[in-house]
Amino acid sequence: MFEQWRRRRAVARIEPGDGAALGRFRWWQLLGRSLFHLDLAEPDGRAVRYSVDARKWKTDENGYVMIHLYRDGRRHAVSRAPALFPVEGGTIEVAMSSFGLKRCHYVEDGGAARQLTPDPRSPEGRRARFERRRPVLSRVVGAVSIMALLVGVVLLLQQIAVPILQIPPIAEQIGPVEPLIRLPLWLTISLGLAAAIASTERALRLRYHWLLDAAGN
Repeated sequence: MFEQWRRRRAVARIEPGDGAALGRFRWWQLLGRSLFHLDLAEPDGRAVRYSVDARKWKTDENGYVMIHLYRDGRRHAVSRAPALFPVEGGTIEVAMSSFGLKRCHYVEDGGAARQLTPDPRSPEGRRARFERRRPVLSRVVGAVSIMALLVGVVLLLQQIAVPILQIPPIAEQIGPVEPLIRLPLWLTISLGLAAAIASTERALRLRYHWLLDAAGN
C-alpha cells in the first residue's frame, strides 16, 4: 500500500514539458549533469527514444533536483527527484543521492527492470566504457571504493557511539569510554575526501547502499 501511495505522489508531481530541444552533453558539464537514454517501441512498432536529463545545479525552491524527460529529443515532462514517468509498457524511475544518480531504470508493467543506457559523453558513460575496456582494473577501483566507505562507516559509528556511552547514567554502569581510534586532523580530512570520492565513483555506476553511501554523504 505504501508503494502505491509513493507512486501516486510521484506521478502527481509530473509537469508537462515545453517541447524544448535536448542539449548536447558538453565536457564542462561532467561534474553536474547525468544523461541516460532508453529506446522503446510504440504499439504500432514505431521506435521512440526517451532521454533522462538530470542536472544537480537545477533545483526547485525546496532544493530538490529537477529531472527532465525528453521524448525523441524534445522535453516531454519534468518532475523533481525522486521521479516516476509513465511510458510505453512501464515507467522510468529516477532517484538521486548527494553524489549523483542512484537509480535510473525502466520498470516494465510486469515488474522486470533494467537500467537506462548512459550517454557516451556523460561521466556515467565514460565510467561504463572504462569498465568494458578494463574490467579487472574496474573491479579493483570498485573494491577500493567499498573499502574507503567501510572505513567511513566505522569512524561514523564511533562518533555516534562514544558520546552516547559517555552519558553519565550509562558511563556509571560501564565505566569510562574513550574512542578506540584517534586520528590526526589531516588524516580525518583525507579519509572524508576519500569517502566522498568513493561515493561519487559508485554513483557513476548507479550503485547505492543505504549504510555505505549514506556514510559518505
